[in-house]
Amino acid sequence: MDKQSETKKGTIWEVLGVSLKLGLTSFGGPVAHIGYFREEYVKRRQWLDEKSYADLVALCQFLPGPASSQVGMSIGILRAGLLGGIASWAGFTLPSALALVVFAMLVRSYDLAQSGWLHGLMIVSVAVVAQAVWGMARTLAPDRTRGTIAVLTAIITLIWPTAYSQLILIAAAGIFGRLFLPKAEIPKASEGVPFLSKRIAVISWMLFTILLLGLPLLRQLYPSQWLAMFDSFYRVGSLVFGGGHVVLPMLEAEVVPTGWITNSQFLAGYGAAQAVPGPLFTLSAYIGAIMNGWLGALIALLAMFLPSYLLVVGTLPLWGAIRRRPNFQAALQGINAAVVGILLAALFNPVWTSAIHNAYDFSLTLAAFALLMLWKLPPWVVVVLTAVGGSLLAVLF
Repeated sequence: MDKQSETKKGTIWEVLGVSLKLGLTSFGGPVAHIGYFREEYVKRRQWLDEKSYADLVALCQFLPGPASSQVGMSIGILRAGLLGGIASWAGFTLPSALALVVFAMLVRSYDLAQSGWLHGLMIVSVAVVAQAVWGMARTLAPDRTRGTIAVLTAIITLIWPTAYSQLILIAAAGIFGRLFLPKAEIPKASEGVPFLSKRIAVISWMLFTILLLGLPLLRQLYPSQWLAMFDSFYRVGSLVFGGGHVVLPMLEAEVVPTGWITNSQFLAGYGAAQAVPGPLFTLSAYIGAIMNGWLGALIALLAMFLPSYLLVVGTLPLWGAIRRRPNFQAALQGINAAVVGILLAALFNPVWTSAIHNAYDFSLTLAAFALLMLWKLPPWVVVVLTAVGGSLLAVLF
């Protein structure tokens, strides 16, 4: 039996079922997704421990693309091999992608951007993100030093809001952790986490690089809208750091000036993408559907997420090889604290600033937060109740 088959601990159908549940219920954007994943994969199912999950989140923060989707792909691979990663992506991504394609078909006939229920879903994202930040802060920034790293990271992220600033802050926190965090306090990394072979990792990196460099050349040699679309979405998925909302300006620059989609259509899709569960990168399916129907949606979606899968497959062996080294673990402690700070900054901007406009919005947010934290209601129940509350606010006020 080869090494990879020995390390598999589940089936692709098991992974698909769990990720589909998350894909149908994970509202709130990439910050909240990390909290949902932690609750499902770490606390409820115990597929990996808290330390392994924190290390995995830190690793995916370094990679371009949607960090939450990459965390899900990684867990799927570690649970059931390469096909497990695909199953995890499909379950988590397809529900929101299908919803946005349907929305794309209706967007020219109906104006849904100002719907009260949509605003309610934006409001519930504040409560979900706050719950995620609180839970991760207690684990990843429990002492004064790491708490200070988190707070300083949040402040700098808010003052210097660029994708590359996040990458620089994460790297700086890792260096600080490597140099100053005490090695004796570092918990031992868990054993038994399966790794991919280095040969597969090398092939994955080669494919990633060939496509990134070769697609623009093919686009010039063989002009085609389909090839141009695949190149544009693949390039955005390969180069956007920070994930989530950071992808929006890059996508806008690719599809609006070229005339593939109007600015009003783009903004309508952005609003809808925030109202559905799953990754914000499924906005690509909406844009592809506006351009070329269902086939366009499929091509745009695959091109957008393919770089993430290749990067995860190419990087997981590195993670497995070095995560147990004391110096790397010290760096990861600093990185994890910085991740908490970045999530804290995201709680304010864009989550809070886009959802909370008055006292009524804030009151609904407090109610949703209490239902999550005090009453321990399932997130999907709170999402439904808050959407109804948003509709009532729109009618009454």
